[in-house]
Order: sequence, then C-alpha cells, then structure tokens
Amino acid sequence: MWLLLIILGGITYYLAKKTVAPVTRTPIWIIWSVMMMPAAVWTIWYEINGEDQQMPILWIIVPLVICFVLYVWLIRLGKIPASEQTKPTSQDSPTQPINLEKTPQESEIIRPITATEEKSLRDCFPWGVYYLQNLDYRPQAILCRGKLRTAPEKAYQSIKKNIEQVFGDRFLILFQEGLQGKPFFALVPNPWSQNEEQISDNKEKLKRPLFALGLLLLTLLTTTMIGTVSMAGVPQESLNNTPSLLLEGLPYSLGLITILGIHELSHYFTAVRYKIATTLPYFIPIPFFLGTFGAFIQMRSPVPHRKALFDVSVAGPLGGFIITLPLLLWGISLSEIVPLPTAENASLLNVEALDPRFSFLFAILVKLVLGSSFVAGKALHLHPLAVAGYIGLIVTALNLMPVGQLDGGHIVHAMFGQKTGIIVGQLTRILMLVLAMIRPEFLVWAILLWLMPLTDQPALNDVTELDDVRDFIGLFSLVLLIIILLPVPGAVSSWLQM
Repeated sequence: MWLLLIILGGITYYLAKKTVAPVTRTPIWIIWSVMMMPAAVWTIWYEINGEDQQMPILWIIVPLVICFVLYVWLIRLGKIPASEQTKPTSQDSPTQPINLEKTPQESEIIRPITATEEKSLRDCFPWGVYYLQNLDYRPQAILCRGKLRTAPEKAYQSIKKNIEQVFGDRFLILFQEGLQGKPFFALVPNPWSQNEEQISDNKEKLKRPLFALGLLLLTLLTTTMIGTVSMAGVPQESLNNTPSLLLEGLPYSLGLITILGIHELSHYFTAVRYKIATTLPYFIPIPFFLGTFGAFIQMRSPVPHRKALFDVSVAGPLGGFIITLPLLLWGISLSEIVPLPTAENASLLNVEALDPRFSFLFAILVKLVLGSSFVAGKALHLHPLAVAGYIGLIVTALNLMPVGQLDGGHIVHAMFGQKTGIIVGQLTRILMLVLAMIRPEFLVWAILLWLMPLTDQPALNDVTELDDVRDFIGLFSLVLLIIILLPVPGAVSSWLQM
C-alpha cells in the first residue's frame, strides 16, 4: 500500500505542476499535500485494520469532501488573473484549454490588431458562410461572434483560408461551441509562429531517437529483471549466481513492451498522418513494481479538428488491445490452474492465484483457451507472458476511462463535444468512486480520476461532428471498457461452469 501511495504521490505532483501551478500563486506543495491527504488517510486505515476489512463509508466521503473544499479554496486564494497566466510556447504543448467564454477582465482592453487590420478581418467573413455580428477583444483572444449559415466544416475551411491570407500564421483560428450553443471563431496568438530556421531546429529537438532508444533499452532491462524475480519466481540469490536466468523474464518484458509500444506507436503514426508535431514514444523505466510506468508521446502542435482528435485518441487503446489479445491468449495457454485463494489472499494483484471472474472479458478468454479444464473453485497462476497481457488489458481499460485528458476523455469529447465530455467525465468519476467502495482494488483508479482535470485541449475546429463510422468505433471502445471492468454475473458463471 505504501509503495502505491508513493507512486500515486509522484503522479499527483506531476499533474498538479502541469494543471494547477500555472493558475495560482499558492505553493504547489501545499496543494499537493491536500490532494494526497485522502489517499494517506485511507492507507493508514488499511495498515491498521487490514486490507480484508471494508472501509466505513464516512472514512471515504469525509476526507474527500474536506480536501476538495480546501483544494478549491487554496487555488482561489492565490488565483492568477487570466491575463497574467503563462501562455504556451513553441517548446511546450498547451495542456489546458483556453476558456474563451470568460467574462472580460476589468483591466484595459487589449487590441492586438490595428483599425485597418480589423476591417480586413471583418472582410474575411462572407455573409453567406458566417454572418459576423461583432468582434470581442479579450486579453488572450479576439472573439468573432455571429451566425453560422453553412456546414461547420465548410465555414471553418473558408474563413481559415481568408484569415491566413491576411495574417499569415500570426494567429491560430479556433472554432468552438459557445455557452448558448452558437459556434464562434477565435483568433489566438500563435505560439508556433516561427521562421524556417526555428522550425528546423525544433524538428531536430522533437525527434530524439537516441534518447528514445536509450529509454527503451533501459526499460527492457528493468522489466526483464522484474519479470525474472517477481513474475517467473526466480530467487534473487539464484539470479546473482546464474545471470543466464534473466532470460526467464523475457516473456514478460517483451510482451509488456510490445503492448505499450504498439499503443504509443498507434498514437504517434496517427498524429503524424494529421501533421501534428509529436515526439517519439518515450518509455519510463523503474527498478521496482512492474519495471515501468508505461510510455507516452507528447503532441507539440494543435489538433486540427475533432476527427483528428478522435482518430489519434482511439488508435492507442485499440492498437494496444489488438496486440494484447493474442499475447494474452498465448499466455493463458501457458498458465497453470490452481485452487481458488482464500478471501484474505484474493486480489487483482495476486497473479499466482488470480480469479478471472473479476472481468467478463478476461473470464471469456480463459474459458475459450482452457475450456472444460477450468471450472468453479479454480484460479490461474499466470505465466509471465499472461501477466504482460493482463497488464495490457488493465492499461486499455484505464486509458479508455472517459475522463479529461485520458484517451477515453478525448474520445467522448470528439464524439459529443467538450461540454458533454465534461459531464460524462464527472459521472464516470462518481461511478468509479462507488465501484471503489465495493472493490477496494479500484481505489487508486478512483483517486487518479478525481485528481485529473475534466477538460482537455480543444481542437482548432471543435464544432464539426464525427461521421457514423467513427461514432460506432467510439461506442465500441466504451463497450470494451465496460466488459473489461464488469465482473461475470452469477448466471453467466453458472452457464459457463466456472
């Protein structure tokens, strides 16, 4: 539990630095302490009472409510005015969406264009495409409000072309839904506006193949060591005396790196297809726990539209899942059937005696591979390759959570719009908290979801909706999340004789 708390603390501090530090002067370590307080209280409770004891509901709710109120109060106490908040630079991907619907600041209105340029800007809006009614100057943007008179995609492309002919790459042209449901255009200073020499330099900095390769090799080492000792059960003393035993960990390490790598490469190549500036996949090696904290890419330029946002987001989980399936089926075939553990030893982390009935999909896969040999009262001692596939399944589910900046959050945003995405994200966080009360193994997930912002960076054209094929794929990804998390109902378990 304490190891998980330390890991959670590191992730929480990173999220706080990224999302909270730019908007408040309150010391980040104070906000981080408040964010971590519920997890610390729950960890202490489990250390005193044991993990097999059910935590009282008040121990869950009271720390959350108190710390949430403190969290909001501390941020507001040192809130930085919007006009003073840090703007993204060409070296950093903007992680927070610009709230273009905020009320104007009391400070003096900033006019980033001249009267002549304003007239030229008004001429960029043909009345038959988008009837411009007024320009609204904000510290961080020029809002162009009016009435949409044609299809959103056609309007965006037409007006974007007109504005770029007048201003070049001086502004990013955003197209967003307003609070009243009326789409508006916004011109935001373009942090990626550069000369050719700067573009060339940044491309070289973006692609760091030797750094990415070094992290990959280091992660291969750490995961192989963990796979040998923790997954294959080779004693540390034997490994020290016979280094060749390290090969026992390769099924785990190669399987896990393949799954994580395919996930991130699917994101990467889809982003490249849409000409989004993106780093290579970077693995995060650690010498304990799973041997890695996973892998990631960073997109360093805006997403052009909601179709691109959807495609980039859904490519990772689906790509990872497609490679996870055969590896998991292979690993299950190599696993050993063992007696079901006692209640105090039952856990989703107990790979030596894992009850596959915790997941509808996992149970179906086990029954598909092992058939009648797997019956009620039995569990699985997972082969190292099956452990890698099992982790791949969990990673797929976690990424498909429809919250904020997770892949699932992007998918829901692209399908239904940002406002609906925020509502779905909030409902998901509440449902996950309820699930954590029933199954404590999901408590860490619930905490992570509550710490994540509900909003994500909008696409430049955030109005044009998806087509039917993408909507179907999006719904499939949400169904996939449900069947991974949903335990096997009793009736189905009896029917499957497991």
